[in-house]
Amino acid sequence: MIRQNTQLGIWLMITTTLIFAAQDGISRHLAGEYNVLMVIMIRYWFFAAFVIAVATRQSGGIRHAAATRQPWVQGFRGVLLATQICIMVLGFTYLGLVESHAVFIAYPLLIAALSGPVLGEHVGWRRWAAIAVGFVGVLIILQPGLRVFQPAALLPLMAAFMFALYGLLTRYVARLDSAAVSFFWTGTTGAVALTVVGVWAWEPMTAPDWGWMALLCVSGALGHFTLIKCYEVAEASAVQPFAYLQLVFASAVGITVFDEVLRLNVVLGAAVVAAAGLFTLWRARQRGQ
Repeated sequence: MIRQNTQLGIWLMITTTLIFAAQDGISRHLAGEYNVLMVIMIRYWFFAAFVIAVATRQSGGIRHAAATRQPWVQGFRGVLLATQICIMVLGFTYLGLVESHAVFIAYPLLIAALSGPVLGEHVGWRRWAAIAVGFVGVLIILQPGLRVFQPAALLPLMAAFMFALYGLLTRYVARLDSAAVSFFWTGTTGAVALTVVGVWAWEPMTAPDWGWMALLCVSGALGHFTLIKCYEVAEASAVQPFAYLQLVFASAVGITVFDEVLRLNVVLGAAVVAAAGLFTLWRARQRGQ
């Protein structure tokens, strides 16, 4: 039994968000130069190799890691996450890191909204009110009717919906499968799906960009490792609020590296969405206690 250490878990979550923010910056650069499918496909090849390497070191090896009683749901989860990442990275190229993440942080609210139909959980009026407030925050960010609406703004919103569904399905399969099994299926099925469509989008890459690609792959594996360790040493409800720091770190990358502009409506809208999301996390923790 691993001893619980909330303070260490918080620092691991902060480290994870910093790694993922840097990864998003690299993804934006590469996706701006090459086909998104190819970029994410190569990233997933490394991810799958990492997952398989982890599985071989566990008791029972790959056979045990792949053993599931719900292969269709596990396969759908893996393909869903791979598709979500492609859509989110595409959003980076059209909207930038700041606006994409400002909209994407609505995913905890979508998890709360979908937990009823997907998992059969009860969602009280307080959480529904928080969801409605969070949606108002998204509207503040997107400003429909106040400026020319960009269809690309729907990309991070779609990615948030898909990530929320992925998170709920992860909780669903956890009723029968271990985290190791879900981790194995996430990496391998995503790699297979992206290879099927990504090989047709192959483009020659410059030597410096191969360096960035290698850094992207390593950071992806490192980020998943620190996230796993984070949830091993601390309860999810205690560390999850610190996941919002990814918005701060990603925005810093967008502003300093890509010369993005931080507009007032994005700051206000993101603050509303984050506050609503933190409230839903607090309510979930109160119900759990």
